[in-house]
Amino acid sequence: MPLLILFLSLWLAGFSTNVFATDITVSLDRSPVSVDESFQILFTASESPDADPDFSPLEQDFTVQSQSQSSRMEWVNGKSNRIIQWIVTVMANDSGNLIIPVIKFGSDASPALKIVVSPSSATNKNAAHDDDDLYLEVTANTEKPFIQSQVLYTVKLYRRVDLAKANLSEPELNDAVIEKLADDANYTTQVSGVTYVVIERKYAIFPQKSGAITIKSLVLTADIVARGRQNNSFFNSQMTQRRIVKSNPVTLNVQPIPTTFTDSHWLTAENLELTQTWSGDTSKMKVGEPLTRTVKLVAHSSTVGQLPELNSSKIDPQLKAYNDQPILHEDKTVAGIVASREEKIAFIPAKAGNYTLPEIKISWFNTQSQKIEIATLPEMTLSVLAGENTAQVPVMPVVDEQKQIPPSVENSLKTGGENVLLIWQIVAIFSTLGWLITLGVWFFKHKIALKKDAEPVENPAEISLKTCVKQLKKACESGDANTAKTALLEWGRRQFDESSLGAIAPHCEARLRDEILKLNASLYAKNAEPWQGKELFKTFSENNARAKFTAAHAKDNALKPLYRL
Repeated sequence: MPLLILFLSLWLAGFSTNVFATDITVSLDRSPVSVDESFQILFTASESPDADPDFSPLEQDFTVQSQSQSSRMEWVNGKSNRIIQWIVTVMANDSGNLIIPVIKFGSDASPALKIVVSPSSATNKNAAHDDDDLYLEVTANTEKPFIQSQVLYTVKLYRRVDLAKANLSEPELNDAVIEKLADDANYTTQVSGVTYVVIERKYAIFPQKSGAITIKSLVLTADIVARGRQNNSFFNSQMTQRRIVKSNPVTLNVQPIPTTFTDSHWLTAENLELTQTWSGDTSKMKVGEPLTRTVKLVAHSSTVGQLPELNSSKIDPQLKAYNDQPILHEDKTVAGIVASREEKIAFIPAKAGNYTLPEIKISWFNTQSQKIEIATLPEMTLSVLAGENTAQVPVMPVVDEQKQIPPSVENSLKTGGENVLLIWQIVAIFSTLGWLITLGVWFFKHKIALKKDAEPVENPAEISLKTCVKQLKKACESGDANTAKTALLEWGRRQFDESSLGAIAPHCEARLRDEILKLNASLYAKNAEPWQGKELFKTFSENNARAKFTAAHAKDNALKPLYRL
């Protein structure tokens, strides 16, 4: 008996160790890398591992230059999480497809990771920069992108001097959506035998019209610390020299939508995933009981504004459908933007029988293979059984069949039984009252907004749309809310014949609409915080670019307007 207890104790100890092992992830600050460039390997854990890491296995293929550890707290949805990170700076000993090996943290361990290391980049550098101690290099991963497809635009600042301060302009391109990706990467590299410190920054650019377009030169304004100069005064700052450096412009030859693409919604991506999950068994549904379907679309190298609706097909009226608001999300990685759209729909059958849900088809253009592909969720059948002592649920006349069902009503419907008819009557009464109240509140707020915002704009006839945009950009950069309002009012008057921010907002995509309403609120709030306009102008530029793209393709019906968020 003692031996049995000892055996069980040892077995449970081993079992608990496996169950509660710390999850450690591995990532890189960039990939691929050159053999003469340093890069960072990041090991991340959400709790303390079993022991300190042993990085000696890295020395087989890499030279370890430095290592550090940091810890921080993150708050997500009101919950705090501790993040522990180890950062190891290394250089590859040789080029090729290398493996970052498993690293032991006591009984815990990180997974292995592949990395592509290219040959020396020194031979690829422009000879004109061989003697420069500070210069910019910009590249695009493709010169012939398709319209609305992602272009990775990489900016590298090479320096072998100390900088007191520096300012780098942002890329500018009309009729395009531009997003900065992740954080800047810092590393060292060899150019013609000279060591440079490199700061690398990446952008995702989505051109919204076809033809030749040029990304203007970037401008770096830097104060370089002067060498070999002494300062006579103890209190004076170090001596600096102002330097202005420009990059080369980059021209893109944007390709139009292929004639072979016949779907009404144009969507480009490097990879696309369409999946679904159910909250219960689709073959054992019961009358009056809800079953929720979750459909998710994930597109790599795309934006959420390009993703189409997923649950738009008509279904049997005896199968009531209630849509939640879609969940839209974008992740910015070193490889580009990963966009996702998730839609939840609750089905409540009114009577027993079989119901067919049509297939969901998403046509998209694969920018890697340059081919048209189709992502599909096949047609499926829901089998509905009559519950015990359950009356058939009458189909109520509803104006909008896609209304979201309140959680309290959904819980009541689960009970089924003799109260189903009464529940539907209550739903109809409260829905009507809610609609009337919402309409009254909206009308009251809209009337107040018109009175507050309807202020005259100075010399509107003399201000062109381009001037409005320039005025708005300048106001957003300086945080001047009143000037931004003036520019938006003139833009809205010319575009939509509206004279208030509250009336202009509904004409715009969701993100721009929200920023306009934030501006409006900050102007009239009693204790408003200082207004920041950077996000407003960013969403304004995206809204304009997408609007131009839609208008250019509306005449020949080659493309439906982009889904408004």
